Amino acid sequence: SGKYISAYECDPATVADEFLLTKASYAAMTGREQKKENDVLCYQIRQSFYPGEVPPKEANRIGYELAMRWTKGRHAFIVTTHTDKQHIHCHIYYNSTTLDCTRKFRNFWGSSFALRRLSDRLCLENGLSIVENPKPRSKGKYRNYGEWQKERKGPLSYQDRLRLAIDTALAERPADLDEFLNLMKRAGYEVKKVRGGGISFRLTGQGQERFTRLRASTLGDGYDLQDVL
Repeated sequence: SGKYISAYECDPATVADEFLLTKASYAAMTGREQKKENDVLCYQIRQSFYPGEVPPKEANRIGYELAMRWTKGRHAFIVTTHTDKQHIHCHIYYNSTTLDCTRKFRNFWGSSFALRRLSDRLCLENGLSIVENPKPRSKGKYRNYGEWQKERKGPLSYQDRLRLAIDTALAERPADLDEFLNLMKRAGYEVKKVRGGGISFRLTGQGQERFTRLRASTLGDGYDLQDVL
């Protein structure tokens, strides 16, 4: 059950009513109303942890930090931590309307990818395991913080740099593929679209001769074109 609950700028007991009120205030202040089928009251994030690795209170704290970083403190949210399954997990609900009722959260291209990376980063910062191979309906392979840190000692390879640049670009919440590619260009990458709809990158001015294609077989699981779409 959701015994462990935390909230930001809302009361867990009345959160649904509060979200509805901000939605009405948004319409009144901006004069904009979305079509019913396109209107979203709140978004949900589900964050799971490796069994037996983190106590519920700590899991809730990490879930709260994830929500705060993801919304940048601009949206009210509630975090409930559940212990009814083998693995502890958090459900995070954040208001689609900003605190000042002037904007709506824009669900952006690559949002699920960027959110997963942010969650992984938080888990690693707290010495927790992450799923190395996060494929749909797959349990994946867990690696601990020590293994992750060991892998990243020494100079970054061109592939490491590209993965970091992709993560950084997606964290900017690009609206579509073109905006994402423009962010990659601003990061110093030459972009080449290849036959079959693929995309390749080359870091300019750093001695990289060949393009690196955006695909899992080259960059690892989670870096295929379909993963970031």
